[in-house]
Amino acid sequence: MNGEAPIIEIRGLTSRFGALTAVDHLDLTIARGEIFGLVGPDGAGKTTTLRMLCGLMQPSEGSARVAGHDVGRESQAVKDQIGYMAQRFGLYGDLTVEENMVFYADLFGIVGAEREQLNAQLLRMTRMEPFRGRQAGRLSGGMKQKLALMCTLLHRPQILFLDEPTNGVDPVSRRDFWAILYQLLKDGITIFMTTAYLDEAERSNRVGLMHKGRLIRCSAPDVMKRETGGATLEEAFIKTIRAAEGTVVDGR
Repeated sequence: MNGEAPIIEIRGLTSRFGALTAVDHLDLTIARGEIFGLVGPDGAGKTTTLRMLCGLMQPSEGSARVAGHDVGRESQAVKDQIGYMAQRFGLYGDLTVEENMVFYADLFGIVGAEREQLNAQLLRMTRMEPFRGRQAGRLSGGMKQKLALMCTLLHRPQILFLDEPTNGVDPVSRRDFWAILYQLLKDGITIFMTTAYLDEAERSNRVGLMHKGRLIRCSAPDVMKRETGGATLEEAFIKTIRAAEGTVVDGR
């Protein structure tokens, strides 16, 4: 981590819903400028983890600091520093691309020349300029994801939390979306994402495997394959779940 303090620090983070433990004593650190992929079966606790890190849910136990702020005690300060793109982002289908962007800019208090400059920059980056006047409800799935990402980026967040952002999107749109993410990484934004696609997990600097609420392995994709003897990342995950179910690993 090159001596710099991690931008995300998680210690014993736990979320319980009655008798169900959705996230079980998660320990993890994320370096500034890293792209981290969180994967695991449905119900593994990935979305709950993201919601706690975004200050949208209070942890039952443990702590997390995001961009220097405690998610439990300083949730608003956390929200000011992050962008969160849920699986179903709240776009307004009867508003145009540009009108959706203006609406979210108003929510963030971004007005005047700054808003015009940001809108133009984001439209260029995503190649959505030709569609600025199209209603969001008439966009393709990939274009809707691009619009959601633009709205998430309007307040210049330090960290992006993305919950399966390309789920159900066609392969060409997924490729375009990843080209945008790589540009954001070059600009210094940290990306923490969940994904159902293992080819996307392979593109992460590190990947964490969750199972039944616990982080059971965390490393670079190539290291994970080498250590497990898996020929593919999918094979490495299957071997890890079979061999290490219930074993927590150090996520640093």
